[in-house]
Amino acid sequence: MINFSDQIEDIRTTTICNLQDSVGLDVEGAELHNELFNTDYFLIGTERAKHWLGSETLAAVGKIHQYETDNFGEVNTDLSDPEKVVNMLVYILGEELLGESETLQAKWDNKLTQEDLTRITQEI
Repeated sequence: MINFSDQIEDIRTTTICNLQDSVGLDVEGAELHNELFNTDYFLIGTERAKHWLGSETLAAVGKIHQYETDNFGEVNTDLSDPEKVVNMLVYILGEELLGESETLQAKWDNKLTQEDLTRITQEI
């Protein structure tokens, strides 16, 4: 089983930094994933994307294919574009990462406070 450990650690580090820099972020719990992983690119550049994926490229393509098929009934990501593969993989792994936060689950339908964001940071 592929666990994307290096990639997850990069995502975790970036997410923690983004949460720590999120003073004044006005978002409900249900919107946090979108705010962190769908409003900007995690990585830009084909060569950087290829390097970041490394030997996990085929596993990433498989994970994206499975995720999109399960959630949308079809694959929408251009799996031949390493940059798009990276950013979709980050979206998926980011969802899994945030799923580890009990605070986020408890505050799903509420506006997140700075204290909530701090707790989420500690939990992931």
